[in-house]
Amino acid sequence: MENNFAFIDSQNVNLGIRGAGWKLDFEKFRIYLKDKYHVSRAYVFLGYVSGNNGLYTALQRMGYVCIFKPIVEYAHGKIKGNCDAELVLQTMIDFDRYKQAIIATGDGDFYCLLNHLQSRNKLGPLFIPNKKKFSSLLKTRGLKPYLRYMDDLKDKLSMPIKKEGPRKDKTLRS
Repeated sequence: MENNFAFIDSQNVNLGIRGAGWKLDFEKFRIYLKDKYHVSRAYVFLGYVSGNNGLYTALQRMGYVCIFKPIVEYAHGKIKGNCDAELVLQTMIDFDRYKQAIIATGDGDFYCLLNHLQSRNKLGPLFIPNKKKFSSLLKTRGLKPYLRYMDDLKDKLSMPIKKEGPRKDKTLRS
């Protein structure tokens, strides 16, 4: 059996999928990667926000290895936890441990990594979170055969829609 590793740019995946109008069920995604692509290790790269420990614990229970980066908080309340360098570094640290690297991002900053992996026959599928909005660098002829659109997997990987009942005051929700 193949020994593939997944490297997931969580911010790009989360924002891309939400921009496409749905929400990823990370547990279903982990099972999908294991069953379809024989992923033995799945890294998820995220900015560390205190107070999100429940999320981090849940991801680890689902079988993800969480790689954190401290966030930067700006005066106007926006936070930034760009983990691109961590994803590239971990992919190269583990280079001899996997058959293929499966990458989940729509970010063109990974273009050089993807080309390097492809030139060494180590690139597996490249999961694009939102097929309507991703870097044109990833649309090059050399990378096109690797592209997999997560939009096409919405039925398999989306969070179940919560059916909301009436409000506490018994009026119906619109």
